[in-house]
Amino acid sequence: MLYKHKNSAFKLSLLTSLVLSGHAIANDTQDDLPLEKIAVYGQHHKNYITEEAQSATKLGLTIKETPQSISVVSRALMDDFSLDDINAVLESTPGVTVEQIETDRTYFKARGFEITNFLIDGLGTPQSSGSIQGTLDTAIYDRVEIVRGANGMMTGAGNPSATVNMVLKKPTYTTQANASASYGSWNNKRVDIDVSAPINDEHAVRAVFTKQDKESYLDRYETDKTIAYLAYEGKLTNDTLLSINYVNQQKDADSPLWGALPLYYTDGSPTDYDESTSTAADWSYWDNSAERIYVTLEQNLSATWVAKARYAHIKNEQNSELFYVYGTPDKDTGLGLTGYASRYDYKDTQDLFDLYASGKFELFSLEHDLSFGISQANMDFNDQSLYDYSTGNGFPAMPDLATWDGIAPEATLVDKPNGSDVQNTQRSAYVSTRIKLAEPLSILAGVRYTDWETKGTAYDVVQTRDDSELIPYIGTVYDFTESLSAYASYTETFVPQKELDINAEQLAPVIGKSAEVGLKAQLLGEQVFVTLAYFDAKQDGLAVALPGSLPSDTRYYAADGINSDGFEIEVSGRLTDDLSASISFSNLSIDGDELVKDYTPENQLKMAATYQVPFIDGLTLGANYRWQDSISRVQVKDPAGNALVTTKQGAYGLLDLMATYEITQNVGVTFNVNNSTDEKYINSLYWAQGYYGAPRNYSLSVNWQL
Repeated sequence: MLYKHKNSAFKLSLLTSLVLSGHAIANDTQDDLPLEKIAVYGQHHKNYITEEAQSATKLGLTIKETPQSISVVSRALMDDFSLDDINAVLESTPGVTVEQIETDRTYFKARGFEITNFLIDGLGTPQSSGSIQGTLDTAIYDRVEIVRGANGMMTGAGNPSATVNMVLKKPTYTTQANASASYGSWNNKRVDIDVSAPINDEHAVRAVFTKQDKESYLDRYETDKTIAYLAYEGKLTNDTLLSINYVNQQKDADSPLWGALPLYYTDGSPTDYDESTSTAADWSYWDNSAERIYVTLEQNLSATWVAKARYAHIKNEQNSELFYVYGTPDKDTGLGLTGYASRYDYKDTQDLFDLYASGKFELFSLEHDLSFGISQANMDFNDQSLYDYSTGNGFPAMPDLATWDGIAPEATLVDKPNGSDVQNTQRSAYVSTRIKLAEPLSILAGVRYTDWETKGTAYDVVQTRDDSELIPYIGTVYDFTESLSAYASYTETFVPQKELDINAEQLAPVIGKSAEVGLKAQLLGEQVFVTLAYFDAKQDGLAVALPGSLPSDTRYYAADGINSDGFEIEVSGRLTDDLSASISFSNLSIDGDELVKDYTPENQLKMAATYQVPFIDGLTLGANYRWQDSISRVQVKDPAGNALVTTKQGAYGLLDLMATYEITQNVGVTFNVNNSTDEKYINSLYWAQGYYGAPRNYSLSVNWQL
């Protein structure tokens, strides 16, 4: 089994004062024709502003019209700084913390809570935890949308953290093609090919292929990744559009981390291994594969109404033999650790269906928006864990990690088979509307009813759950001018619980509540987008074990969970004719869980910018900087609860640099330097163990476009 282990009133009044005293801007948008396809060609000047995002509502609203914090990582930003996986993308996202706990498993957090909702083109289901195994490559995505806070209208279940929506590349109606080949530190080789072409005026296809093979700064760790993507789009009639998308991703990892390094010695002092030190055995592996099919049928009902039916079939598989190291080493000898071998196999399938209609209606001489629909998700997963309790090779005593070469006795992994067989069903019905009370003032309101049912067992624990929740959404937007608006919103989410109370009845779901107020502005001829937001989020009804409960029959009571509040500032877009940038600062205060508070950075600064050098035609320079303040984790306490051993990671910043030169209109070269200052840092203190981030590294790519 793969597991181990304020002042709010002042902040709110300050931001409200800013809202009420603001001057302003406006977005004079035209009515969207549902089947009109608009493609933008020519990427010689790249901009980091994106106005579109469909992850918060299904009302066809722009980011400025949506009363919630939304960040969009554009294709341009991903290309400039080689943000080739979702980890790298979210590291550049305001207010998101990437908890890289192992080489092939990562957790993501926002506003103090795990992110459990990951969507592709708006379709997906909440995960039981926020971890992503194997990492998700970004080669097939046009952009990544991140809605921070609770997102009850789109997902229903989940935490009041964020929703990540990865938007697939779409076929284009003019022929375009691009390719790149790169080589970097630790023998990192990658090829990307992206071709799109029309079949005729009404049908088009697109294909993306990526192959990456690389070693690592970590001892023995190697990966081999292949991604294939096919997309079709075509008009069946003048009013009917069909889209079909197929994704196949395979990532094979040799000698991956399961767990990480011990962070302190028996005397309480911190360990300080080389960045390359790994606890993975030379025979260990972790292979991940994913196959997905998406079908969308879009029907134009009138000039302002459209209906969409969407279906997705998703299959994920994992196969692995892993080696974990636990214990506390002696400072002088490095001894005292024990190895732990396990085989883990996992498979899940998901069938997702969503049907909705959206459009506009007139009332009191004003135009309003309405969307309503139903959805269902069927999710089955099973896994199995195997161990070696018989041969003596399953739990070997370890030598000093500082000198270990990865050679460990190969275990016979057949003992104590254990695992899960769980079925989840989620059914939802939802409606949302935007009512214009006056030309500058609009109200957004919605409700989503979700029924969640779980059956099965996981590691001998019954998983039966049956919950129904009605999730509200309310928001308002006031346009001071065409360019400046103020907004406020409140929404909820829920997470089903299997724990039983003192009367042996299932506890009600955990309710996540999220409130937010802010300002949004488009400046400099609508080339720059600015967002200022204050938020307050909390959990109600979290299961906590009753004191004195028997381990064999633990009972629980509902308690308050984490409460977080803070603010976020984001500026993105084209600042001058030559300078594009994305800049954000986030502040977060957490109450209710000291452990989470300690290992979550309170402040984060993230900046990415590219500058087209005016006196050297074709040369673009760029920098991507991420800074966070200090974090810590209490490792050992005395009986009175006082900290005896604490791991600390001081504040640090990572600076990536890039330079691109266009040799011709079609051919260019890009040189990237990551962690240019060679900062040594622990990736995460989410777990009691941790490992170091990559030291300074380089890559050179040759890029071609038609």
